[in-house]
Order: sequence, then structure tokens, then C-alpha cells
Amino acid sequence: MRVFVTGASGWIGSAVSDELLAHGHKVVGLARSDDSAAALEAKGITAHRGSLDDLDSLASAAAAADGVVHLAFKHDFSDYVAAGRSEHAAVQRMLDELAGSDRPFLIASGLASGVVGRPLTEDDASPFHGADSMRGGSENLALSYAERGVRPVALRFAPTVHGARDHGFTSTLTRIAKERGVAGYIGDGSTRWAAVHRSDAARMVWLALEKAPAGSRVHAVAEEGIPSRDIAAALGDYLGLPTAAVAPQDAESHFGWIGRFFGMDIVATSTRTREVLGWTPTGPTLFEDIAAGAYALPE
Repeated sequence: MRVFVTGASGWIGSAVSDELLAHGHKVVGLARSDDSAAALEAKGITAHRGSLDDLDSLASAAAAADGVVHLAFKHDFSDYVAAGRSEHAAVQRMLDELAGSDRPFLIASGLASGVVGRPLTEDDASPFHGADSMRGGSENLALSYAERGVRPVALRFAPTVHGARDHGFTSTLTRIAKERGVAGYIGDGSTRWAAVHRSDAARMVWLALEKAPAGSRVHAVAEEGIPSRDIAAALGDYLGLPTAAVAPQDAESHFGWIGRFFGMDIVATSTRTREVLGWTPTGPTLFEDIAAGAYALPE
């Protein structure tokens, strides 16, 4: 299968691209720069020059592919609404190109939801609709095309997709702890984050491309929910720093932009995903990665 992957040089996308190549697929990766294109080509990936704002470029790559794995997103927290609108437009343009073809369209999403008091499951629909909502409502937009001759699949990733050289949420928390001299958590630290190792997430995407039914949601979740105070304690142990509670009203001043996410309870199961895809996570846990130095920071 010839697969067009946006975000192919990113943290998750590079692992997904490697997984697809290892299973005999041809990968075409979106490249915004000459350096990115050269890095993709060096791995045996065909570079397709363009960006998420270049809708014609996205459409042409989707049209030439047997399937699309859309992992890129503008993580601009200074104007998240604008980033969501860009996402909505990009997703709609690619889906319109695939309509009537029965080709797969896999789209990265998250586990944030309106579900309270229990873990999120694959049966729970996203509450976000429309271009001005979180991530441009792109999950629901994509799944709606199951009725228009596309095989859309929502890839819901845990908030921490961890591993060596991760530069995401856990890496940010590590840097803040070192800068502050304390590994903090918000309130009583009872809020939780689901987690998955990068290698397991990549393998799930490959399996979803080959097996997931149209209109389905799959959860890249190995650990359903780790209390934030335990994440802080693991980081503190590794860094040799004390842990401390941060009052909710001080979360943004202490943690910066990530404070709004670290205080969220994001818990999910992956029972249905494991059953449908035959997926079993085998990678290290988040605490194993932290203890092994995956989040070591330069002096």
C-alpha cells in the first residue's frame, strides 16, 4: 500500500513510518522544508513538499495514495482556535479527495472528552464539533465520511506517548521540574494521565490501517491512568528533587501552558482496540522509561 503520512518526521509519525516500511508499505511523507525532505528520503520515504496550509498539495498527495495517516497538527497554544480551523480545512480537503474510494483515512486525535467518573472507551463519541472546537472537530468530521465512501479511523493517543528523545508533555514536565527545583503536581495530585510507549503506539497505527473498520475509534493506551502525583514523584526521584503540591490557581504560573493539561483527568481503556486489532502493548511503562533516563536533560 502507498500511504501518505502527514507528520512523518515527528515524534509519533517517524515511528509510524518506520513501522509501515517494516511491513512492506511504501510511505510518502509530508515535508515542509528541504531538511525535512532530506531526512525522510534518507529513510526510504518519498518526500512530498507542502504544509497543512497548502490544501492543494495535501489533496494531490491524498489522491495519489492508497491510504492516508494524518498525524500532523499545528501545536500553537497561543492561538489554538486558529490551529483548529487549519486542521479542519486540511482534513476536509483530503477527505473530499478520498470520497467514494473506500480508502482508509486515519486521523490523530486525543482522549480529552466530556466523560466524567469513568474511563473513556472507544464507544464514547468526541464532544467536539465544528472548526472552532478543539482540534477543529476533526475527529467527528473524519468519522462522518464513513457514509461517503471513506474508511475513517480515529487514532486516540494517550496524553503521554513516551520514550527516549520524547519532547512532548513528560519532557516538558521534566524541564519545568529542573528549572523550579521541585517536581510539582496540581492540587492533591489525584488527576490521572493515560500513557503508552511510542513503539506500541506506532504498531497500533499499522494494525489500524490494515484492520480497523470504517468509523471506528482506537485507543493507543497501555496504562489507563497514572496519578499526577506519582508522575511527579517518579520525575523527582530521577532528578533528585523533592515533590510538592501546586495550588490549582497557581498551576499556570508554575507550569506555564502545560498546567491546563496536567490538571486534567484523562483516563481511558483500550479493551476494544486490543480485541479488534489484536494489539498488545509490550513496551516499557512510563515509570520504566523515566528511571532508565529517557528524560535525561542536558546540563
